[in-house]
Amino acid sequence: MLVNLNDAMKFAREHHLAIGAFNTPNLECLDAVIETAEELKLPVIISHAELHETVAPIASIGPVMVLKAQMAKVPVVVHLDHGEHLEYLEKAMDLGFTSVMFDGSLLPLEENFALTKKAAEMAHARGVTIEAEIGALPSREDGSENKVDPSSLYTDPDLAKKFVEETGIDALAASFGTAHGIYKIQPKLDFERIEKIASLTSVPLVMHGGSGVSPEDYHHAIDCGISKINYYSYMAREGLRAAKKCLDETNPTFYHEVAFAAKEAMKADAKKAMIHFAKGYVK
Repeated sequence: MLVNLNDAMKFAREHHLAIGAFNTPNLECLDAVIETAEELKLPVIISHAELHETVAPIASIGPVMVLKAQMAKVPVVVHLDHGEHLEYLEKAMDLGFTSVMFDGSLLPLEENFALTKKAAEMAHARGVTIEAEIGALPSREDGSENKVDPSSLYTDPDLAKKFVEETGIDALAASFGTAHGIYKIQPKLDFERIEKIASLTSVPLVMHGGSGVSPEDYHHAIDCGISKINYYSYMAREGLRAAKKCLDETNPTFYHEVAFAAKEAMKADAKKAMIHFAKGYVK
């Protein structure tokens, strides 16, 4: 069932949990995520990041994502993650995406405000929900680093309030200690910051860089106001490990044997993540 982000966030807030948002740049990822959500009877968000354009062009993977969401037995949001250009947001909406993120977090502040407001107006005119970001993570989705002191990127609560009020966004991505990619050390999250942001804003809050966070920190973050958790790197890593194991140990004849092994491993990892995000809702 195809829904937008507001529908999923309503469920999250009613049941005091977070909805997982999983990047799905190929069919194995897509099936792994949706099949797991159906098994657990949970809403889910499938995402395409603009930087994955070279991996899976949105014109190719986007229609498949929308069709899979429409066919799903649970509510599924089709979301554009980290859209950095308004034209790309438009392309996603033209394909039927129900939610988009405009990421102007590395732009000058005034430009981020102005372009985010414009993106929100574009999205809402089409009945599409929009997420945006103030503050930034110390690494980008492709693993490259933002070469500044990570603490200087953390979201300022008062600025977050102003940003939400002036842009009209539906969800806010806040920086409070997570990072994209694989963690070299356990992240130290600033829960007081996210709690303060939640107290000053009226929209659902989003954790980016959600892979690799401990179950206890997931739960604490949800208690502090997080309603959406982005997760991809560790799930994708499990798929790679399973593919390598299949090649090394079973000497497969056909590619689909490797793809199936990767999908099953990603399902297992996505299931663990979704159960943690659901905070006891799944029995």
